[in-house]
Amino acid sequence: MSKETNSAEVLLNQNVAPEQFDWDSFESGLDADARKEKSDLEEIYNGSLNNLQDNDVLVGKVVRLTDKEAIVDINFKSEGVISLNEFRYNQGLAVGDEVEVMVDRREDKSGQLQLSHKKARTLKAWDRVNELHETGEIVNGFVKSRTKGGMIVDVHGIEAFLPGSQIDVKPIKDYDQFVGKTMEFKVVKINPEFKNVVVSHKALIEADLEGQKREIIGQLEKGQVLEGTVKNITSYGVFVDLGGVDGLIHITDLSWSRVNHPSEILSDGETVKVVILDFDDEKTRIQLGMKQLEAHPWDALSADMKVGDRVKGKVVVLADYGAFVEVAPGVEGLIHVSEMSWSTHLRSAGDFVKVGDEVEAEVLTLDREDRKISLGMKQLSQDPWSNIESKYPVGSKHVGTVRNFTNFGVFVELEEGIDGLIYISDLSWTKKIKHPSEFCAVGDKLDVIVLELDTAARRLSLGHKQLLENPWDKFETKYAEGTVHAGKATEVFDKGAQVQFEDAEVEAFCPSRLLEKEDGSKIKKGEDAQFKVIEFNKEFKRVVVSHTGIFRDEEKKNVRESSSSNKPMGSSSNEEKSTLGDLDVLAELKKKMEGGN
Repeated sequence: MSKETNSAEVLLNQNVAPEQFDWDSFESGLDADARKEKSDLEEIYNGSLNNLQDNDVLVGKVVRLTDKEAIVDINFKSEGVISLNEFRYNQGLAVGDEVEVMVDRREDKSGQLQLSHKKARTLKAWDRVNELHETGEIVNGFVKSRTKGGMIVDVHGIEAFLPGSQIDVKPIKDYDQFVGKTMEFKVVKINPEFKNVVVSHKALIEADLEGQKREIIGQLEKGQVLEGTVKNITSYGVFVDLGGVDGLIHITDLSWSRVNHPSEILSDGETVKVVILDFDDEKTRIQLGMKQLEAHPWDALSADMKVGDRVKGKVVVLADYGAFVEVAPGVEGLIHVSEMSWSTHLRSAGDFVKVGDEVEAEVLTLDREDRKISLGMKQLSQDPWSNIESKYPVGSKHVGTVRNFTNFGVFVELEEGIDGLIYISDLSWTKKIKHPSEFCAVGDKLDVIVLELDTAARRLSLGHKQLLENPWDKFETKYAEGTVHAGKATEVFDKGAQVQFEDAEVEAFCPSRLLEKEDGSKIKKGEDAQFKVIEFNKEFKRVVVSHTGIFRDEEKKNVRESSSSNKPMGSSSNEEKSTLGDLDVLAELKKKMEGGN
């Protein structure tokens, strides 16, 4: 039978008009009140289902506890379950407790709603930590353990990193002393991508110190004397904590005496009195002093001290140019290296004294206004030049030590403070010396004779060759003009040749035009021949010879005889006289033979 037929029968049986028939009740099998109640329940259910998001944190009530799980009601269509492992931190969990949860899975394989208390706590903690970072609010954290470079701190269930540099304003060596403690922190950095949190305890200390610092700085004045604690020692000075603000005592302001390192005066943690010397406009850089609290040592220096007094002191600083000697606490005098010895050979001060030596010296200058003293050590011994004339008279012979060279001679030390000069021309009668180093070496012992003595100028001229007979006295007779000798042309050049005789010390010059042989050729280098001396000069050690003149003697004789009536007696032929061109060559030869002198 069709539905329309049944409906019609119902209408007939109930005697109800078709337009008044309740088709909803007929189709659902429920009356109007029942249908309304069902509609309300569906609306509530659909509303709870649509509002339940996976990342939402909800508050539920524990309605039942089992051995492994907690059953929590969150006003959902079904109750959720949470593993008791997530409540290990809360051993007192009981039925009726309200807990924060997050939906883990809406239904598991058995249709049960799965909740997570841990995720809810973590998400809530992240929200709280971000809030703390934005507001700068102080939070309590539990130091769980030590890690590389710092500590791990539990902040609202999140593990945060506390760098070692952020534990305290002072360097911390022992991190373990903080493990297990609850401390106050400030969240200083968050990395949302990697879920990293960095906290600082130092920031809180600095904030407190900043307030103290502003209060202290506002009261600072130059010349004010304060008490502080040594905070840090460096090579250039000491940092002192004045109670929240730091000041620097430069190494030069620690003591009136010379200080090599601040650690000689102060140590870490030591309490000291200081005076404020200066500070910048913001008073962030404060310059302190310690020595200024004591009287200046120069004020205590004996008024009786004067130039010429002998004083004793300790060498405190050494330099190449001299030594600083402390003659009284905080009072130093300089002994220049030139005042350490009568020797004219300046050396390093380290050759005479070393740091820590006790020395005696004479006061040379004393300037109390500029606070400067110059001292001398050599003045305590006799000046060797005071009796120089009796010790080193002209003509006396001595043995000296070669100290150094110059281009023009050799300095020889006869004793400490007495030096003499041997000119290069006074080294040898015969050797052609271009530089003194060709003749002797530094440190050599050399026999000398005093040639000149100038006491006022402290100059002593010495000679070495003068100790030997001058061979040119003998050569003057042997190589007289007109004598003939066998020689060898050792060098041949455009203007002539150098000729070596049997006496190695004698080297003659033969002009080019006088090298011509009887056959018309010229003498070559290395060739032996006979030469006639046409000029001999002992003073300049110059000998001029001629080969051509030997085989032309007869011709020259005839020329001289034929022209004797027209020439002065003793004159030579033009052939054997030196020309201007020859003189240039002779000058070069002389320069070579005399070594440039």
